[in-house]
Amino acid sequence: MNHLFEIDPWKIATHQLERNERRLQESLTSMGNGYMGMRGNFEEHYTGDHHQGTYLAGVWYPDKTRVGWWKNGYPEYFGKVINAVNFIAMDIFVNGEVLDLGIQEPKDFYLELDMHNGLLTRTFILEKEEARVKFRFERFLSIVQQELAVIRVTAEVLEGTADIQIISKIDGDVRNEDSNYDEMFWEAQQSGFEEAIGFLTTKTIPNPFGIEQFSVTAAMKHVTEAKAGVAETEPLKVQQSFQANLQASESITLEKQVIVLTSRDIPEAEQQEKAVQLLNQTTKTFAELLNEQNAAWRKRWELADVVIEGDDAAQQGIRFNLFQLFTTYYGEDERLNIGPKGFTGEKYGGATYWDTEAYAVPLYLALAKPEVTKNLLKYRYNQLEQAKHNARQQGLAGALYPMVTFTGIECHNEWEITFEEIHRNGAIAYAIYNYVNYTGDNEYLKNEGLQVLTEIARFWADRVHFSKRTGKYMIHGVTGPNEYENNINNNWYTNTIATWVLQYTLENYDKYQAETPVKISKEEQVHWQEIIENMYYPFDEELGVFVQHDTFLDKDLMPRTALTSADLPLNQHWSWDRILRSCFIKQADVLQGIYFFGERFSRAEKERNFLFYEPMTVHESSLSPSVHAVLAAELGMEEKAVEMYQRTARLDLDNYNNDTEDGLHITSMTGSWLAIVQGFAQMKTADEQLSFAPFLPSTWTSYAFHVNYRDRLLYVTVDQDNVRLQLVSGAELPLTLYGNKLVLADELVIEMEKVNPHV
Repeated sequence: MNHLFEIDPWKIATHQLERNERRLQESLTSMGNGYMGMRGNFEEHYTGDHHQGTYLAGVWYPDKTRVGWWKNGYPEYFGKVINAVNFIAMDIFVNGEVLDLGIQEPKDFYLELDMHNGLLTRTFILEKEEARVKFRFERFLSIVQQELAVIRVTAEVLEGTADIQIISKIDGDVRNEDSNYDEMFWEAQQSGFEEAIGFLTTKTIPNPFGIEQFSVTAAMKHVTEAKAGVAETEPLKVQQSFQANLQASESITLEKQVIVLTSRDIPEAEQQEKAVQLLNQTTKTFAELLNEQNAAWRKRWELADVVIEGDDAAQQGIRFNLFQLFTTYYGEDERLNIGPKGFTGEKYGGATYWDTEAYAVPLYLALAKPEVTKNLLKYRYNQLEQAKHNARQQGLAGALYPMVTFTGIECHNEWEITFEEIHRNGAIAYAIYNYVNYTGDNEYLKNEGLQVLTEIARFWADRVHFSKRTGKYMIHGVTGPNEYENNINNNWYTNTIATWVLQYTLENYDKYQAETPVKISKEEQVHWQEIIENMYYPFDEELGVFVQHDTFLDKDLMPRTALTSADLPLNQHWSWDRILRSCFIKQADVLQGIYFFGERFSRAEKERNFLFYEPMTVHESSLSPSVHAVLAAELGMEEKAVEMYQRTARLDLDNYNNDTEDGLHITSMTGSWLAIVQGFAQMKTADEQLSFAPFLPSTWTSYAFHVNYRDRLLYVTVDQDNVRLQLVSGAELPLTLYGNKLVLADELVIEMEKVNPHV
């Protein structure tokens, strides 16, 4: 683990410039506003190793799929997020020498990301023979006006005299790092100045796949008492210089306001005029805009905050994760989804994965209006035809939702993951169930929901095959959630979720067939029921566990404690061949199914499977610890539950898997909330019944959180003695607490029940 930042409940702060860990610092101080975002780059020139990255929601590029051996069914293109215009760029000179912390030694360095409001602040002193100058950089991306970014730079001379020159830029000459290194994805369209406003328009290079080219315009204006100098224009850059001669105790401040527009919302021909218009309308100062930002973030935190007393590291972890989630996605745009890296890096192509449906939906259901989650479902519904295309590409019926996508068309090129990890199709259906079960919105289920469910069910009905030898239906040639095994047969989780989709679809079709546009023939219904009744599930009678897949028990089974620190992470030290042959599990697999369908299994079944699989799990997927935390909490294994919470809450802050330097693990950040709310508080919604059975980790004094549930707002507080449930708004609510049925009309205070520890 790598602790770069100090422990603070509300801040990500350090007094050290870590040149050898600059990329990690950049990841951990990333920011966004749902429309755009960037890594925690310095505004000024920096020659040290780092990753300059700015990303715009929904802006991407399709690149030809490149593989050594083409297989029928491959997608034509590989989609990826592309690094966009660098609009924070500045060159700063002190007495003619460029400011560059890559080579200059700053004094009193301080870097802080304030999670109250998304303000990134950096201060340091530059000592020269002729002057000591204190610099202060501040910036935020507005959540009030999504197109707006605001930067403020202050230079104060502490001793001596200094000539300060600031060259403020919009720089379109940017490259990607994760793939297609140094390839240029942008073409210059127009650049220039309209009075004091500089603007640059760029457009993605043409592609042969019929995917739209994106145009982006960035425009800037400045507020400063410094003397304005030359304004310069190049095809991919505009810049404006400012200069001031300062004596001791004098200072200069430059405020830079930037508007960024994309062709997703504004046609290219109108972007320049619109950007200039928006900047001219923005008459408020940095301080006034920051006050608006504070108020908007305060409103978000009033609902979303999880308050932990007694453990500042745990508190910092959950707030950091919630902050980064809401800077990535807050549900305003149904065309968008949640990329695993958000706006923090280029790994995973910046696209949509199944993480959203499996892990993010429960959090957004509880911490945002139902429309936010409904927009996530609409995203998939609107791409149903593309999902049918994906299935046809494999010669199959129905719909196969993509592993990686921007448009609904599969755009990933790793066969073992993309075309074998088909369990993701079930996660799309499970999200519909989760939404309806939580909100009671049966109208969505009757219409859009059943259309999606039916096509996914048709896929599963075609993907199974009947084994005459065993008289069972099977699914061969898959990769389960545990990606450390490829091309296996009868993954228990995949078989389980496939039949669950068939069952859930049939049940709801039977209930709503007179009210839905969906038509399922009698022949299909009979066939689906036959599959449900005759699916094969690997099971070992002696061990009493669901077997992860055929032949898993033939491996050399051993706990992860048999590994040394030199082995971990496995994916950075072992060959892929060795990993595939080992028993070690990347992430929850059988336990994923038990987590999803917990009401189906007895406590004894859950315990046997947890105790069998957990010791072999290395948690090298960011998605894994939260599932283990929830199940461990339910089973009374407090120590394990807290360990897994710490791992998911501080996965990036402490760089558990040694891979955060290329970006944060955004979608898995929901895991810290799941570990507390579904784990420690044991909030469940099975069969449309809300229930709780909280316990308090022994190292905590208390914790508290809000949840939205069916037009009610609840506030739950758990301390060392009591559980307090408050109905903040909405009608009275029947619920279950520690197995007792109650009605919450105002407030309930129940004595804490002690956890039954695992023996």
